[in-house]
Amino acid sequence: MSLSLRPATETDIDVIFNLIQALAAYENLSDAVTGTPEQLRSHLFGQPRYAEVLLAEWDGQVVGFALFFSNYSTFLTKPGIYLEDLFVLPDYRRRGIAKALLTRLGQLAVERQAGRLEWSVLDWNESAIAFYEKIGATVLPDWRICRVTDDALTTLAQIN
Repeated sequence: MSLSLRPATETDIDVIFNLIQALAAYENLSDAVTGTPEQLRSHLFGQPRYAEVLLAEWDGQVVGFALFFSNYSTFLTKPGIYLEDLFVLPDYRRRGIAKALLTRLGQLAVERQAGRLEWSVLDWNESAIAFYEKIGATVLPDWRICRVTDDALTTLAQIN
Protein backbone atom coordinates (compact mmCIF):
# COMPACT_ATOMS: atom_id res chain seq x y z
CA MET A 1 0.00 0.00 0.00
CA SER A 2 1.50 3.31 -1.01
CA LEU A 3 0.45 6.95 -0.87
CA SER A 4 1.61 9.56 -3.32
CA LEU A 5 0.68 13.21 -3.72
CA ARG A 6 0.84 15.14 -6.94
CA PRO A 7 -0.42 18.35 -8.50
CA ALA A 8 -3.53 17.83 -10.60
CA THR A 9 -3.31 18.00 -14.36
CA GLU A 10 -5.96 18.98 -16.85
CA THR A 11 -6.69 15.30 -17.52
CA ASP A 12 -7.79 14.95 -13.87
CA ILE A 13 -10.83 17.26 -14.19
CA ASP A 14 -13.45 14.53 -14.13
CA VAL A 15 -11.97 12.79 -11.09
CA ILE A 16 -11.65 16.12 -9.26
CA PHE A 17 -15.25 16.99 -10.05
CA ASN A 18 -16.37 13.56 -8.83
CA LEU A 19 -14.48 14.15 -5.55
CA ILE A 20 -16.16 17.55 -5.21
CA GLN A 21 -19.54 15.86 -5.63
CA ALA A 22 -18.58 13.22 -3.03
CA LEU A 23 -17.56 15.97 -0.60
CA ALA A 24 -20.86 17.79 -1.18
CA ALA A 25 -22.78 14.57 -0.52
CA TYR A 26 -20.80 14.01 2.71
CA GLU A 27 -21.68 17.54 3.87
CA ASN A 28 -25.34 17.14 2.80
CA LEU A 29 -24.82 19.93 0.27
CA SER A 30 -25.22 18.14 -3.06
CA ASP A 31 -27.69 20.79 -4.23
CA ALA A 32 -24.99 23.43 -3.76
CA VAL A 33 -22.85 21.99 -6.57
CA THR A 34 -23.97 24.06 -9.53
CA GLY A 35 -20.73 24.27 -11.50
CA THR A 36 -19.49 22.03 -14.27
CA PRO A 37 -16.27 20.18 -15.05
CA GLU A 38 -15.71 22.63 -17.91
CA GLN A 39 -15.87 25.61 -15.55
CA LEU A 40 -13.52 23.85 -13.16
CA ARG A 41 -11.07 23.18 -16.01
CA SER A 42 -11.11 26.85 -16.99
CA HIS A 43 -10.53 28.02 -13.42
CA LEU A 44 -7.78 25.52 -12.63
CA PHE A 45 -5.89 25.56 -15.92
CA GLY A 46 -6.98 28.66 -17.84
CA GLN A 47 -5.69 32.18 -17.54
CA PRO A 48 -5.84 33.41 -14.91
CA ARG A 49 -5.57 30.32 -12.74
CA TYR A 50 -7.83 30.81 -9.75
CA ALA A 51 -6.93 27.71 -7.75
CA GLU A 52 -4.69 24.67 -7.54
CA VAL A 53 -5.35 21.06 -6.61
CA LEU A 54 -3.21 18.43 -4.95
CA LEU A 55 -4.34 14.86 -5.49
CA ALA A 56 -3.74 11.95 -3.16
CA GLU A 57 -3.29 8.57 -4.80
CA TRP A 58 -3.40 5.26 -2.95
CA ASP A 59 -1.83 2.50 -5.02
CA GLY A 60 -2.33 4.63 -8.13
CA GLN A 61 -6.01 5.42 -7.51
CA VAL A 62 -7.05 9.01 -6.73
CA VAL A 63 -8.70 8.91 -3.29
CA GLY A 64 -8.52 12.50 -2.05
CA PHE A 65 -7.82 16.09 -2.91
CA ALA A 66 -6.98 19.51 -1.56
CA LEU A 67 -8.16 22.56 -3.52
CA PHE A 68 -6.46 25.81 -2.50
CA PHE A 69 -5.62 29.31 -3.66
CA SER A 70 -3.52 32.30 -2.68
CA ASN A 71 -4.82 34.97 -0.35
CA TYR A 72 -3.18 37.86 1.47
CA SER A 73 -2.81 39.01 5.05
CA THR A 74 -2.68 42.77 5.45
CA PHE A 75 -1.61 42.46 9.10
CA LEU A 76 1.29 40.14 8.25
CA THR A 77 1.86 41.85 4.88
CA LYS A 78 2.45 38.42 3.43
CA PRO A 79 0.68 36.11 1.03
CA GLY A 80 -1.07 33.07 2.38
CA ILE A 81 -2.72 29.88 1.24
CA TYR A 82 -6.42 29.28 1.75
CA LEU A 83 -7.55 25.66 1.67
CA GLU A 84 -11.05 25.65 0.19
CA ASP A 85 -11.66 21.90 0.28
CA LEU A 86 -9.92 18.88 1.75
CA PHE A 87 -11.55 15.50 1.19
CA VAL A 88 -10.60 11.85 1.38
CA LEU A 89 -12.95 9.10 0.25
CA PRO A 90 -14.49 7.31 3.28
CA ASP A 91 -12.86 3.95 2.55
CA TYR A 92 -9.41 5.57 2.67
CA ARG A 93 -9.72 7.61 5.87
CA ARG A 94 -7.52 7.03 8.90
CA ARG A 95 -4.53 6.19 6.71
CA GLY A 96 -2.75 9.53 7.08
CA ILE A 97 -3.89 10.88 3.72
CA ALA A 98 -5.46 14.11 5.00
CA LYS A 99 -2.43 14.71 7.21
CA ALA A 100 -0.13 14.17 4.22
CA LEU A 101 -2.13 16.66 2.13
CA LEU A 102 -2.01 19.26 4.92
CA THR A 103 1.71 18.65 5.44
CA ARG A 104 2.34 19.23 1.73
CA LEU A 105 0.28 22.43 1.86
CA GLY A 106 2.37 23.53 4.83
CA GLN A 107 5.51 22.86 2.79
CA LEU A 108 4.11 24.89 -0.11
CA ALA A 109 3.29 27.74 2.29
CA VAL A 110 6.86 27.74 3.58
CA GLU A 111 8.31 27.50 0.05
CA ARG A 112 6.12 30.42 -1.08
CA GLN A 113 7.02 32.44 2.05
CA ALA A 114 3.37 32.56 3.07
CA GLY A 115 2.45 33.99 6.43
CA ARG A 116 -0.26 31.44 7.08
CA LEU A 117 -2.28 28.48 5.88
CA GLU A 118 -5.94 28.66 6.78
CA TRP A 119 -9.27 27.01 6.13
CA SER A 120 -12.80 26.71 7.49
CA VAL A 121 -14.46 23.74 9.13
CA LEU A 122 -18.14 23.08 9.69
CA ASP A 123 -19.05 23.39 13.36
CA TRP A 124 -20.73 19.97 13.41
CA ASN A 125 -17.64 18.17 12.10
CA GLU A 126 -16.17 17.36 15.51
CA SER A 127 -13.80 14.67 14.22
CA ALA A 128 -12.28 17.12 11.73
CA ILE A 129 -11.97 19.82 14.39
CA ALA A 130 -10.22 17.39 16.73
CA PHE A 131 -7.89 16.30 13.90
CA TYR A 132 -7.03 19.89 12.97
CA GLU A 133 -6.30 20.82 16.57
CA LYS A 134 -4.15 17.70 16.96
CA ILE A 135 -1.92 18.80 14.07
CA GLY A 136 -1.52 22.28 15.55
CA ALA A 137 -4.31 24.33 13.97
CA THR A 138 -6.20 26.89 16.01
CA VAL A 139 -9.95 26.93 15.47
CA LEU A 140 -10.83 30.61 15.79
CA PRO A 141 -13.98 30.95 17.92
CA ASP A 142 -14.50 34.66 17.34
CA TRP A 143 -14.56 34.65 13.53
CA ARG A 144 -17.54 33.94 11.30
CA ILE A 145 -17.62 33.55 7.54
CA CYS A 146 -19.59 36.19 5.64
CA ARG A 147 -20.86 35.26 2.20
CA VAL A 148 -22.78 37.10 -0.51
CA THR A 149 -24.01 35.02 -3.49
CA ASP A 150 -26.54 34.91 -6.30
CA ASP A 151 -29.15 37.70 -6.24
CA ALA A 152 -27.64 39.26 -3.11
CA LEU A 153 -24.32 39.59 -4.92
CA THR A 154 -25.98 41.25 -7.88
CA THR A 155 -27.79 43.63 -5.52
CA LEU A 156 -24.58 44.45 -3.68
CA ALA A 157 -22.82 45.22 -6.93
CA GLN A 158 -25.52 47.77 -7.77
CA ILE A 159 -25.56 49.69 -4.47
CA ASN A 160 -24.77 53.37 -5.02
